[in-house]
Amino acid sequence: MISDPAPHRAVRQPRTASVAPLSGATPPARRSLLRAALTGTAVLGAGLAVGVAPAAAAPPTAAARKRPTTAEEALRELAAGNRRWSTFRERHPDESPAVRQSLTTAQHPFALLLGCIDSRVPPELVFDQGLGDLMTVRSAGQVLDEAVLGSLAYGVLELGIPLLMVLGHQSCGAVKATVQADESGEELPAHIQYLADQISPAIDRSQEGDARIDATIDANIRLIRSRLAAEPDLAAKVDSGALAIVGARYELTTQRVHRIG
Repeated sequence: MISDPAPHRAVRQPRTASVAPLSGATPPARRSLLRAALTGTAVLGAGLAVGVAPAAAAPPTAAARKRPTTAEEALRELAAGNRRWSTFRERHPDESPAVRQSLTTAQHPFALLLGCIDSRVPPELVFDQGLGDLMTVRSAGQVLDEAVLGSLAYGVLELGIPLLMVLGHQSCGAVKATVQADESGEELPAHIQYLADQISPAIDRSQEGDARIDATIDANIRLIRSRLAAEPDLAAKVDSGALAIVGARYELTTQRVHRIG
């Protein structure tokens, strides 16, 4: 259930590290091409699918499903889907042939998820959603870089998605590796050290052992959320009421999602 967390440990808020704003505006012609390509409105030539025979007749029109249009509605839909998932009552919506056909010309996702790469936390399953419902961006520990920021900005600015959720999870390996390397002074391999450098400002040094790792998971979610809220383009959408940015955490032991401050 996505709900405000019950009071528990006090997590010291780390100083928010600055994240470079997204680069300047894209020329109109390039923006139009980008929008067409990423929304799926560009028409693909016939015969590109290997070994697939053409359909004898066009599939029926997709049955209408009321889609969330506000952040509040999106949160309610995600909460309902997570309840189904955690109680083994999944509906697997929006997977029919009609829906698949409708998505060849456009997409209208109602929520944007920044999650971890962990194979145990796929957002579409955790929230029991289907094709075209969620736009997801995943990086280890939800770490931000220019590619992640650009992808998130696209979902908000070009597709008008009203909800951006930073989804962390219990037993995050990226956070655990960061905390352990910080304590041992060990340098992590190659690009993994970059991840640790981004996560380390969230380390909760008021805790020890496993409690430090667990507290840092929550602190990292809050830090990433605050960094996103400081991005000028996203902040303008928040200020206008067109966007909500929230933090949440998935518990592997219960399969439930709850809000993080």
